Amino acid sequence: MIENNKKTRNTLQKKIILETLEGVGSHPTIEDVYVEVKKTYPAISKNTIYRNLRQLAEDGVIRRVSLTGEPERYDKINTRHYHFQCKICGMMSDIEVEYFEGINEAARQNKGFQIDEHDVMFRGICPQCGEIC
Repeated sequence: MIENNKKTRNTLQKKIILETLEGVGSHPTIEDVYVEVKKTYPAISKNTIYRNLRQLAEDGVIRRVSLTGEPERYDKINTRHYHFQCKICGMMSDIEVEYFEGINEAARQNKGFQIDEHDVMFRGICPQCGEIC
């Protein structure tokens, strides 16, 4: 009986988190998701948010975007695609450029690595920050 309650609770928590990802904006951190979920569900813990985001990413429902030296971010779009990050405000956005599978083969031939996928992060200045500069 406890197993069923736990499974139902986790399903509800995942649903709440997915709904929050839809409304939070582009590529939120765990903290961003936690702050938003907490507004409606004050009893939820950051650990629960973390665990469920990780599980959703592992299950391929969402994507985890990792940047060296920065908190993980989560993307509601789970297909392979590229990202842009503003070097002034830190905003992250999807870039609608065709995902180039051929680069995996080129990298494999270059060093003999087995390549499953690649991530590309474009960095520069977003239009809003460009207007300020």
